[in-house]
Amino acid sequence: MLNSILNEGTIASVSSIDVLICIAVALVLGGVISFIHKLTTKTTQNFLLTLAILPALVQVVIILINGNLGTSVAVAGAFSLIRFRSMPGNSKEIISVFWAMAVGLALGMGYIVYAVVFTVIVAIIILIVNKIIVSKDEKVRRKLKIVIPENMDYDDVFKDIFEKYTDKVELSRVKTTNMGSMYELLYYVEMKKSISQKSFLDEIRCRNGNLLVMLEREEIGEIEL
Repeated sequence: MLNSILNEGTIASVSSIDVLICIAVALVLGGVISFIHKLTTKTTQNFLLTLAILPALVQVVIILINGNLGTSVAVAGAFSLIRFRSMPGNSKEIISVFWAMAVGLALGMGYIVYAVVFTVIVAIIILIVNKIIVSKDEKVRRKLKIVIPENMDYDDVFKDIFEKYTDKVELSRVKTTNMGSMYELLYYVEMKKSISQKSFLDEIRCRNGNLLVMLEREEIGEIEL
């Protein structure tokens, strides 16, 4: 059942029908991987498309370099690095990329049943772990930017407001702005449930002299490994 459908040897000895079957299965399994990733992770449409196509690309490379598995794996591994050249990825993205590559590798060697079983098992494990370990009420981290005058001590000036409206606060960055006459503070905050964001921002505005206050969702890809 776990035998390869492809003949041993070079690409010339491989049946065109078998190659098309492997490509079709690769696209289907790539769609499954992309769907599972979308269910469990904040991501972009471009990355979902990458996951859907990656198994088929790896599978084609493996077939083209049939008989030289070491070279084909090295070439296929280069695909996974393209995603992370310009923007760091989080651990879930890396898992999905290597999952897609492993499926493509199995299909490139003709092990269709193995690839399907492997995909189903990994998908079930990811869904179970995401259901059990990751809380349904997982708090969403938000970026909070506050501009204050240079003569204001930012260490404890907002402490009571944060205790009232947030569960966790992390000061990530402090920089000067407006020719050094002001400070721009960047916080990562986890908001409490059932609180008014407007009231939260209004209290901060009253404290910082009605200067800039910005609250936004943390962007995808900002959390590095």
